[in-house]
Amino acid sequence: MYVIGKREFISLFKGIKSIIIVVMLLVTSYYSAKFSNLFSSGIELTAREAENIHTAGLLILILLFGQLFITSLSHDSINRETHERTIRFLVTRTSRTSIIIGKFFGIWLFWFICLTTSFLLTSIFSQKIDVFIFSQTMSLLTYQIALTILLSVLISKPGFTMFLGIVLAVVFPIFGFWAAYTSNGWVSWTKFVTPYYYLIREDYSFLVIVLLAGILLVIANLIFKRREC
Repeated sequence: MYVIGKREFISLFKGIKSIIIVVMLLVTSYYSAKFSNLFSSGIELTAREAENIHTAGLLILILLFGQLFITSLSHDSINRETHERTIRFLVTRTSRTSIIIGKFFGIWLFWFICLTTSFLLTSIFSQKIDVFIFSQTMSLLTYQIALTILLSVLISKPGFTMFLGIVLAVVFPIFGFWAAYTSNGWVSWTKFVTPYYYLIREDYSFLVIVLLAGILLVIANLIFKRREC
């Protein structure tokens, strides 16, 4: 599990797409924090919003494009191994559960470092790091990583997971926020199984997002155990 996670983690830093995404996160963090006072001067904000305006650009970027970023880098984390037949070597060395967990933590650690670096960058201007907002954001990324792994287990063709991941990355945030705010009884119940409902709350209910991510991983593991290599 450790070796698989380490390999996944290192491989994420080697690709050009990874470098571009990391640069986008850092540039967005820097400039949104640098010009946050300018933006806030023309907008009426609550005390809480004004206090955390430095992270606004980064949070918007992750809310809108986080799933797209994760999908573009890790959509084939599992089905690539199956497609290239390397999965047969892995299952002789370790369990399938260890493969799923190792892949997950390798990807999770990559995004944890990216998010931590971005928040440290904004702290230069804000003089603090809001642990609550950091934890909320990391919980969303955790859910999105688990969802990406589940898709990679469900779909055997890497090219199709990339296409479906892009569609999902566009539609899911729109639907998630709509479900969180709509009063439509046919749709509003779905807010409880999407992460966005828990993100808009000012309490620790975002921990439910981590629980949902765990459920996605359990489902992915059960399916993976029953799949032929």
